[in-house]
Amino acid sequence: MKKALKYILPIALGLALLNWVFKDIDLLKTLQSFRDANYVLVFFAAILALLAHISRAARWNIMLEPLGYKPSLRNTSIAVLIGYLTNLVFPRAGELARSASLQKSENVPFDKSFGAVIAERIIDVLILGLLVLVNLLLEFGRIKSLFIDLFGNQNPAELLFVLGGLLLLGVLGLVVFQKNKEKFLRIGLIKKIFDFTEGLRSGFLSVLKIEKSAQFFLHTFFIWAMYYVSTYLLCKAVSLGDSLSFLSVLTILVMGSIGMAVPTIGGIGSYHLLVGKIVALYGLSNQDGISLATFLHTMTGILFILLFGLIAFIMSFLSTKKANVS
Repeated sequence: MKKALKYILPIALGLALLNWVFKDIDLLKTLQSFRDANYVLVFFAAILALLAHISRAARWNIMLEPLGYKPSLRNTSIAVLIGYLTNLVFPRAGELARSASLQKSENVPFDKSFGAVIAERIIDVLILGLLVLVNLLLEFGRIKSLFIDLFGNQNPAELLFVLGGLLLLGVLGLVVFQKNKEKFLRIGLIKKIFDFTEGLRSGFLSVLKIEKSAQFFLHTFFIWAMYYVSTYLLCKAVSLGDSLSFLSVLTILVMGSIGMAVPTIGGIGSYHLLVGKIVALYGLSNQDGISLATFLHTMTGILFILLFGLIAFIMSFLSTKKANVS
């Protein structure tokens, strides 16, 4: 029952959000934006997205090297793309699929590669957090308007009081936990959470010890730069995005990344909501904002991943078949 809920709840949440987002939207007008799109720009956006995935695979190799493993860039790239494809069906299972694929193709122990994946995810979360901070500083007014649109005109003092209360409870909880650590760790669920957070901490610290740290952070910069330029090209591929500035595309990238992180299937619903709402604050109508968000998500969140993922899956299957024959 618990396993079924892991898949049912993300689907239900995504469908509920889609229903909310599209309740007043003319779907024929949304489809028209797909028909009128400049698919030459879409093609170049796809190439840049693929380069970002390959760079992610190269970064993964850098993290595995100190552990004594040097898988080929081809096989790590296949594993990364299979991971993204898996996430379209099973939320948060992509990281597991990545490590399983690499274990199968390169005999890299699952726990070693998975630990590296967790560590790189921490880095990406930190980068996203930095982008959120920059975006808040540059576009505070629009993001504040988005918050009010989604949650109502809340009193900032009340919000700060709630956040402060939660922070205080968290600190008190940590103090109580440290004093009674052995007792708490006898509880299975708490021990799992503790082990997981310890793994995150050790994974993050391991990144700081990488010999090729310069290459690691260059790849990290390149990945996010390709995400940005790819998003920019897709915005310009449809007439709806003609008026969007470089800064507005950064806001779209940030909100889209947050939307994809929400536990729905492939960010469906959550991406449309956040990107559609924030784009409307740049002068687009609600109809055009949701249409643009739908176009962006369909290309980056579904089509590119399906295309590259299926190609990677076929390549993985052919490699396994060839190995069995030989």
